[in-house]
Amino acid sequence: MDLPRPELALVPRPRRLSTRSGRFRLDGTTRLRVTPGAGPAAALLRTLLAPATGLRLDSAADGAFVLALDPALTGLGDEGYGLTVSARGVLLRAARPAGLLRGVQTVRQLLPYDALSQRPVRGVPWDLPAVEITDVPRHAWRGSMLDVARHFQPVSYLRRYVDLLALHKLNVFHLHLTDDQGWRMPVAAHPRLTEVGGRRAESMVGPAGSDRFDGVPHAGSYTRAELRDLVAYAAKRGVSVLPETGVPGHVRAALAAHPELGTVPTRRLDVWTHWGVCENVLGTGEHVLDFFRTVLDEVMDVFPSPYVHLGGDEVPTTEWELSPAARDRAAREGLTGPRALHPWFIARLAEHLVRAGRRPVVWAESGVTLPLDCTVMSWREPAHARAAALRGHHVVHADHRATYFDYARGHGPEEPPAQPGGIVDLRAVYDVDLASPVPDPEVASRVLGAQGQLWTEFVPTPGHIEYLTYPRLCALADRVWDGTSGWPDFTARLAGHRARLDALNVPHAHAPRPPTDASALTEACRKDPG
Repeated sequence: MDLPRPELALVPRPRRLSTRSGRFRLDGTTRLRVTPGAGPAAALLRTLLAPATGLRLDSAADGAFVLALDPALTGLGDEGYGLTVSARGVLLRAARPAGLLRGVQTVRQLLPYDALSQRPVRGVPWDLPAVEITDVPRHAWRGSMLDVARHFQPVSYLRRYVDLLALHKLNVFHLHLTDDQGWRMPVAAHPRLTEVGGRRAESMVGPAGSDRFDGVPHAGSYTRAELRDLVAYAAKRGVSVLPETGVPGHVRAALAAHPELGTVPTRRLDVWTHWGVCENVLGTGEHVLDFFRTVLDEVMDVFPSPYVHLGGDEVPTTEWELSPAARDRAAREGLTGPRALHPWFIARLAEHLVRAGRRPVVWAESGVTLPLDCTVMSWREPAHARAAALRGHHVVHADHRATYFDYARGHGPEEPPAQPGGIVDLRAVYDVDLASPVPDPEVASRVLGAQGQLWTEFVPTPGHIEYLTYPRLCALADRVWDGTSGWPDFTARLAGHRARLDALNVPHAHAPRPPTDASALTEACRKDPG
């Protein structure tokens, strides 16, 4: 089958693109002219093109390929860029460094599809088609979340994950680091969080409520050095790493390490081996808040992201209702009852982040009113996003019916295990609702964008992650970057873009084979202890 020309298969679609006659060839004689401030973009271009092309792209004052940072180009904003390719040369311009990084990814996509290969490719002329592009993203928040708490992935894989996000001009990597089934975030003040909370005895087989378990221990945690390296790696590609250490629910791993944090301090719990919503929540004593303020201090020390995620979803209140200490806390705080401890707890830790100059992010929940300082991720209903924006919150769309990639891509026996509850197909993702609740520009400005979510209860390996993520994340990337071309145009471009995924060995078309035994499965997804 003949594929569309690369310039007609860009994902996401540039805001404005005009094709011209002629081509510019990158070869051993090509030199880069790099203006002040454009050095990081030039370094990224060399890094990305070297594996397949072998090109050095050295710098020279008279280079025909120009990367220019020009703050006067205010119309391009923080991430926009202009790209002109002719037979005589290439000019990539932006007002901010991030814009040049986005333009580098477009240059990469304009080359023959094999340019994305991680192995040397011989006999291919590395030609850029003559084009004129002016490109500015429609939404500032273009993200993807990966849950490494349920199934751990090593930093080496997280770097690949970042590379794939950057290719699609996504700029937020939301890293879900803690949950009932594992605590992956290192905290020097509380090492038991990873020593105990980073290991579980086995994992449930099947959906929540199953009585089957695999009998295979699962463990893994990161070091501060690994995470800082990941942050730096992502920053070079224009991606910010958003850490999530969730409270006051989804904390069974923390309670296994520190029983004193629970509503029954003398109770001993294990790291949860089940899927679903665990009834155990944090206690409400001041020592619990102080503990998690310390956790957040260390999170902020590792992650410079302006945003820090506090979790806040699926918080059963039964333990608080049964706890005299929790009922007393609710009364002292003047709350209506123990159920109101949920937003109260979030507000206390949100205050800590705000005092540190950070912006708290929280999952939206029905009936839970959050401080206006919190950016809201709306996952249950689009109506929650609209209500939050009207109330004054910044909002990120994360509707589970359009952005949850742990749901199956479609029907069929060839589909790998996925979250029960429905199908999220490619069209559902492309149709994600990003509309402002009212035409008021101020309210519209609070809708930051959207992101995809991949929870990993049923997703242990990188191949499985990528099969569920792609090409659905391509559709989301297209919508949050421009989103005006329409479904037929997107699917036509995706036909060519799949060749890029092939070059990158992303299993987007056929489900990867699962490991054949439990030991292979564990080896595929655990951290190498060496």
